[in-house]
Amino acid sequence: MTITALLSAALPIGIGATVVMDLWALLLRRLGVTTLNFAMVGRWAGHLLRGRVWHAAIANARPVRHERAWGWVIHYVIGVCFAVAFVLMAGEGWLRAPTLGPALAFGVGTAVAPLCLMQSAMGAGFFACRTAAPVLGCLKSVLTHGVFGVGLFMVALV
Repeated sequence: MTITALLSAALPIGIGATVVMDLWALLLRRLGVTTLNFAMVGRWAGHLLRGRVWHAAIANARPVRHERAWGWVIHYVIGVCFAVAFVLMAGEGWLRAPTLGPALAFGVGTAVAPLCLMQSAMGAGFFACRTAAPVLGCLKSVLTHGVFGVGLFMVALV
């Protein structure tokens, strides 16, 4: 399988896995659990384009035009990028016969990005240490990214 074929396979897998993650977040919201507001991701990205990486609290930063839409676009681009990385690592064998273990482990591993980078840059601190419930925040992130990993597996099966 060529690199182009692997990348072509990763695109729908990344989109689908991100949809699975979003369905999980929808379920959590219906159960009264607070989830990520993608407008804040768009706001952060808008400020990043102007040279500002770190914020004390992104919610207090000046709003950015179309921040919610940008946040959702960025969310899906990141999902596809993670899927590309996974498919390139897992290879053709996994694509032909997907298994849950590697996809789940990779999904859980992707939680490092928000816990170490995004949350810090947006003012929540490293591993959400500046939030009211850091352990809960970390657990939600790990579970949500684990669901992304399950999504990688489920979409690859289809």
